[in-house]
Amino acid sequence: MKRLRKGDRVVVTTGREKGRQGTVIRVLEDDKVVVENVNMVKKHQKPNPQLGTQGGIVQKEAPIHASNVMLWNPATKKGDRVGFKTLDDGRKVRVFKSNGEVVDA
Repeated sequence: MKRLRKGDRVVVTTGREKGRQGTVIRVLEDDKVVVENVNMVKKHQKPNPQLGTQGGIVQKEAPIHASNVMLWNPATKKGDRVGFKTLDDGRKVRVFKSNGEVVDA
């Protein structure tokens, strides 16, 4: 089970985008995540008539390492570390380290 999932709200903790918040769009296998409107880069894209894509300079999100983001805790209004806990019915869930609250019900 991963600490971050698609759709999680995260806050960037280090780098030039420090303090920015966004939603995780994709989780990559090499411990990287793509966050909405964070770490934007310009890509020079060639046109592809078969796919119907237009050429030019396109802005897109680049991956950021998962260690540089923290899960947003709405109760404390801060980024928080994530741990794991097994419930009585045997399910493994993510919990916030600061208050022990379950992330996903």
